[in-house]
Amino acid sequence: MNRIDLRGSRRDPRGLLPRAQLDVAQAVEKIRPVVEAVRDHGYAAIREATERFDGVRLERLRVPAEAITAAEKTLDPDVRAALLVAIERARKVHADQRRTDVTTQVVPGGTVTERWVPVSRVGLYVPGGLAALASTVVMNVVPAQEAGVPSLVVASPPQPSNGGLPDPTILGACALLGITEVYGVGGAQAIAMLGYGSRGRDAADTPGDGFEHCAPVDVITGPGNIWVTAAKRLLQGTVGIDAEAGPTEIAILADDSASPVHVAADLISQAEHDPLAASVLVTDSPALADAVDAQLVVQVAATKHESRVRESLAGKQSGIVLVDDLEQGLAVVDDYAAEHLEIQTRGARELAMRVRNAGAIFVGAYSPVSLGDYAAGSNHVLPTAGCARHSSGLSVQSFLRGIHVIEYDEAALRASAPHVVALANAEDLPGHGQAVTARFSGDVS
Repeated sequence: MNRIDLRGSRRDPRGLLPRAQLDVAQAVEKIRPVVEAVRDHGYAAIREATERFDGVRLERLRVPAEAITAAEKTLDPDVRAALLVAIERARKVHADQRRTDVTTQVVPGGTVTERWVPVSRVGLYVPGGLAALASTVVMNVVPAQEAGVPSLVVASPPQPSNGGLPDPTILGACALLGITEVYGVGGAQAIAMLGYGSRGRDAADTPGDGFEHCAPVDVITGPGNIWVTAAKRLLQGTVGIDAEAGPTEIAILADDSASPVHVAADLISQAEHDPLAASVLVTDSPALADAVDAQLVVQVAATKHESRVRESLAGKQSGIVLVDDLEQGLAVVDDYAAEHLEIQTRGARELAMRVRNAGAIFVGAYSPVSLGDYAAGSNHVLPTAGCARHSSGLSVQSFLRGIHVIEYDEAALRASAPHVVALANAEDLPGHGQAVTARFSGDVS
C-alpha cells in the first residue's frame, strides 16, 4: 500500500489524504439524456436503456408477486436465518429513533407544535452489479417502515442469469420484509423511473391500461455506482435523496496494540467491494504498518476477489498514514471523515467518543465493519467522500419531515403585534404588520 508520512508535519492533512477521485459532474452530463428520455417517454426509454446497459430486454417493469414469493421459499436456510437476525436487530435500533410530536407553549395562549410526518412514498435502490447486496434491502426498508412510510418500492437491476429479474436473494429479502412492489430496473434509468414514474410525458410511447407502471416517489435512498449517484444529483429537487454515495471506504486508527491480522483482514473486506474502494490505515506505529503490509501479502493472495482487492489497495485512494501519536491520528481521521471508522487502540472507546466526523464508528478488536454491514443493528447506508462532516447515515429521520403547527389566540397575537410590526417596518414590508393589526382595528390603510 502507498504510505503517507505526516510525522512532524503541521500541514492541513485534508489535501494529503488518499481519496477516490470521481467526477460526478461529468457523469451527470453523460446520463442526462437517459434521465430526460425516461422523463419524456417512460417505459420505452427504460426498456431501451436496460437493454443497452444490462443486456436485458424488459417485457414488464414490476416483478410478479409469485416470483417474490418463490424467491423467499428458495432462500438458503442459513441466509434466511441471517436475514431475519439482521432485520430483527435493525428494527430494534431504528425503533428507538422514532420521534414524537412536541408542543411548546411560547407565551400564554400561543403554542408551536412540531409534528413529525413520514413522506408518502419512497423509492429504495438496491445495487446488483459487482455484488448483489441483499443486506441493503434491510438497511433501506427497515428505517422507512419504522418511520411509517405508507408506500415503499424497491428497484434493483435485472439479472440475465435470473430470467431478467433482480437477484433472487434480494427478492427473498423483500419478501421477508413484506415488500411486494419491486421493479427489475437498475442504473440511472431506475433512478429516473423512481423520480418521474414510468408513464412518461408522451403517453403514446408508454403502455396503457393493464400495464403495471411505477408511480413517482417523494424520496430516493440507497447506494449505487457513479451513474446512480449522478442520476440522484440530477433528480435532487424533483425528489429528496439521502446522499450522493461514492465508493465505499474504511479508515482504521490503530496503535501497536492492534492485531495486524485483524487490520489487514478489515482493509481487505472493504477493498473487495470495488476497485475504487478506499482502505486507509492511520497509525503511530511503523512496526504495525510493516506487519500489516506483510499480512496483506498473505491474505490478499488467498482472497476470492484477489484482482479487485489488489487494484483497490494499490490505488491512490488507499494507503497507510503514519502519524506522531494518537492525538494527531485522531485529527487525521476527523479530517478524513470516513464512511466507516474503526478504532483499534488502547482506550478505544474514549477515543471513539471524541471523533466528530464519521459515518459509523467501530470500537475495539471485536467490532469490525463487516459486523455493521450485516448484523450489528446499525445502518450501513452511510455518507462517503468526506460527507460525514455534514451528513448522517440513513435512519428513521431520513423519511420524516418536521412540520410546525402555530396556534395563537387573540390575546397572544395582540401582545405580539408590536414586535411583528417593528420587524416588518425594519424590513420595509409593512403589509406583514398590517396583516396583524387588521385583526384588531379593521384598518388596512
